[in-house]
Amino acid sequence: MLENDQKTIKGPVNFTGVGLHSGVKVNLNLEPTEADTGIVFKRTDLKTNNKILANFKNVSSAKLCTKIKNEFDISVSTIEHLMASFYICGIDNLIVNIDGPEVPIMDGSAKEFVEKIKACGLKNLNKKRKFIKIKRKVELKLSDKSISIQPANKNFSVKFTLNYENPLIKTQTNKINFEDKNLESVYSSRTFCLYEDIEKVKSLGLGKGGTLENAVVVKGDKVLNEGGLRFENEFVNHKILDLAGDFMLAGMRVIGSVECAHGGHSLTNDFLRKVLSDTNNFTVVENIDSVRNIQKTTSEQKRIAVNA
Repeated sequence: MLENDQKTIKGPVNFTGVGLHSGVKVNLNLEPTEADTGIVFKRTDLKTNNKILANFKNVSSAKLCTKIKNEFDISVSTIEHLMASFYICGIDNLIVNIDGPEVPIMDGSAKEFVEKIKACGLKNLNKKRKFIKIKRKVELKLSDKSISIQPANKNFSVKFTLNYENPLIKTQTNKINFEDKNLESVYSSRTFCLYEDIEKVKSLGLGKGGTLENAVVVKGDKVLNEGGLRFENEFVNHKILDLAGDFMLAGMRVIGSVECAHGGHSLTNDFLRKVLSDTNNFTVVENIDSVRNIQKTTSEQKRIAVNA
């Protein structure tokens, strides 16, 4: 993922599905675009003022999903799995044409997004990427939830811990380096909920499109979905997928090491705003090779100092 050239897809990629929370059937089309465009959502069911830049500053709600809107109150919700697929596949610039208010949930993961994008293939653009290089540790704590980031050599990694009183989920921790070649266990992990929370979600006007085909439902110590879990750590891996999608809203790939406990979309968005509001926390670099060289030089200097 940490390559120098910006990328887009070679051609259009199409998806059709139902929104998890709206229950609305939508068609989604990924369209290649030029360098420095970023990820732009376009509501094709609306004729004017229908473009929304996928950026943390445009997040208008983070309740059970990530929702972005523009200055005309035009919005698209549940963008996190799609955004994570862009990170995993290495995409920087795209137009996301969508004829409804919510990205389709597909099977509850980013699996189909990733597979179709990979089948289409990517093309390099004649512009270099910029990276957000974390310079110092930053953390945010809210009650029992916490998230932090600190400098890393040349990658983006996420260590996530979740804790449920549920006897099946219990406490799970996993760490993923997003430079690993095989991230299937992350992008194929599905969204989940407790059986007893379904009515609470619906009372909020959400979850209208939820079924056992697009979400893992846990009742007591059992998974109600036919076939059970895809992975032993599917619950925590899905949380890592969500976090990666929300971090893609930084507008540039982040070089740093994240640790999060009991977090979610709201905590991640608040954290991005905190980190990126202070330039003492980060620097923007245009060449990943220069970052690697700087890190190598710094390490060599440390060894010399110790040896002296």
